[in-house]
Amino acid sequence: MAQKQGLYDPSFEHDSCGIGFVANLNNKKSFSYIQKALDMLVNMEHRGGCGCEPETGDGAGILLQIPHEFYAKECEKLGFELPGEVQYGVAMTFFPKDEKLRVTVKSRFEEYIKRLGFKLLGYRKVPTDNSMIGKSALRVEPQVEQVFLQFLGSKDPKDLERRLVVLRKYAIRTIRSEMKGIDDSFYIASCSSKKIVYKGMLRTDQVQEYYLDLQNKEMKTALAVVHSRFSTNTFPQWRLAQPFRYIAHNGEINTIKGNVNWMKSKQVLLESTEFTLEEIDWMMPICDIRRSDSSNLDNVVELLTLGGRSLPEVMMMLVPEAWQNNPEMREEKRAFYEYYSSIMEPWDGPASISFTDGDIVGATLDRNGLRPSRYCVLNDGTIVMSSEAGSLIVDESKVIKKGRLQPGKLFVADLKNGKIISDDELKDDICARQPFGRWLKENKLSLADIARPRFKSKAPSIGEDLLQKQIAFGFTREDLTEILEPMAKAGKEPLGSMGADTPLAVLSTQAQHISNYFK
Repeated sequence: MAQKQGLYDPSFEHDSCGIGFVANLNNKKSFSYIQKALDMLVNMEHRGGCGCEPETGDGAGILLQIPHEFYAKECEKLGFELPGEVQYGVAMTFFPKDEKLRVTVKSRFEEYIKRLGFKLLGYRKVPTDNSMIGKSALRVEPQVEQVFLQFLGSKDPKDLERRLVVLRKYAIRTIRSEMKGIDDSFYIASCSSKKIVYKGMLRTDQVQEYYLDLQNKEMKTALAVVHSRFSTNTFPQWRLAQPFRYIAHNGEINTIKGNVNWMKSKQVLLESTEFTLEEIDWMMPICDIRRSDSSNLDNVVELLTLGGRSLPEVMMMLVPEAWQNNPEMREEKRAFYEYYSSIMEPWDGPASISFTDGDIVGATLDRNGLRPSRYCVLNDGTIVMSSEAGSLIVDESKVIKKGRLQPGKLFVADLKNGKIISDDELKDDICARQPFGRWLKENKLSLADIARPRFKSKAPSIGEDLLQKQIAFGFTREDLTEILEPMAKAGKEPLGSMGADTPLAVLSTQAQHISNYFK
């Protein structure tokens, strides 16, 4: 480890993911944005983890707009034609290496493709070079193929995008449940008409070396989101590398178990004008505790966005500002956050999140603001955002604006309309779309609004009767003197910092309160 010297102190070196994006505000596509994003990714190698061997990375990847012209030429070489731009979907798929198993999986997948109203246009094996990856990554390496699909139903791009998601989730869930031994060897990294993800159990410098497409200058995009992974709660896996389909996430979600359980409780109530009940059932489960916190967050972002909300509105719902004790916040915005707090638990961090739907790209910090993220805008329309300054060298003479993400604030670039939308403008528009304040007044019920009971409960008589009940319910003298008495006198729960060495209730020979059995 480097020694403390001058202003440098190694104790400030924290292990956490690296995220960032490069985009063109005027939606001008170029290979240069892929290269700049990958250069940024390599410069964040210190933010990524690796395994027991230095050649095996914890995960890294890049999300791009679909390079239509490049894919059209490649598919023509393979003997099939693509429709016009945004009129087809591409499933970036991890298939098993075992040929016999792969043929079976493809057969099942094609069956579901037909069942859900798609036409299979063809397969393209993604050219890769695995000579540089470590043994651990090589042992579980999938065969990466692109599956090109055309929807035979509606011509609406939004309908196509929704149907592609239903297909992806239904195929993954059904094939894994019906085929023994398939586990994680079948996975769809992205399935969209607008964006595609190249990722894997790689180091940052291996992403471009492994995926030969990313070396081809015919590949063009107006935005590129990158992520270098340092796992804190899951083991490295090809499928858990980021970016995911909508987000790239740096940090830990402290509320993850609660969030997943809340989503499970809501699943039976889900209804949407955009999805049939059958389609909703095909997409279950939305969250799964076996996935990473980032993966679960991405699934919720995807569901809410395709359910009819704008991506910035979804980020406001999931990663709200600290609104409860802010007297300066406008009432319309406060009403928005209060309304959605009864519907959606906040996904609190520390967390820095980049997000995109292929048309807009942006980033936000959660209310804690404990992750650094800086951005700059150049005079040629280039936007650079990264989890740290200096990850991509830019010509300072071309910088027209720079700053850092603020806790709970949104930074959004609308590439279709060629403008950066300020946090205030964006949220004023979103909060004015619905009468959240009126909905709260008409439907919110506080404890103070509940009528008091007409009859008082009868207190047990003090003496032998009370003592008998206290013993029966497992109360101790310490409970009475250290907990109940201070609560009665001060009106609040007492705090203590001593450790608890009490035996587990199930192993104790003493009478226990029933709640002790559920610790």
